[in-house]
Amino acid sequence: MPPEPNVKTSPSPRVIVAAVIITDGRVLACQRSAPPEAAGKWEFPGGKVEPGETEEAALARECVEELGVRVKVGDRVGPDVPLAHGRAVLRVYAAALLDGDVPEALEHTSMRWLTVDQLNSVPWLPADKPIVAELPSLLV
Repeated sequence: MPPEPNVKTSPSPRVIVAAVIITDGRVLACQRSAPPEAAGKWEFPGGKVEPGETEEAALARECVEELGVRVKVGDRVGPDVPLAHGRAVLRVYAAALLDGDVPEALEHTSMRWLTVDQLNSVPWLPADKPIVAELPSLLV
């Protein structure tokens, strides 16, 4: 049944996906270069899901664009994280590098592989902090 003419329906939030790439008990963290308010902060690589694209396909595409690597997308990590006052949502997935691919900082200032003891050694973007809290059990 269509909505009543004077009732506004809120659009679905834009989905942003990110990858928790773990190798040898360490997770990949990437330092933002832009925009100015996020530059210097750390995040998990990823980006927007485009219309008609699955979340997994978007994450695989973003890893190629940002890091020059191919990944196998795995299970979700952590909860949905609301962004932009509810206009977007961050969904994070575990991802494994394929065939010995080595990430490069193509769109980031820097990258680091962090052990469980180093997780809080970088200033994370607020949206990534709930995901960081989920990582100790994955980095064993």
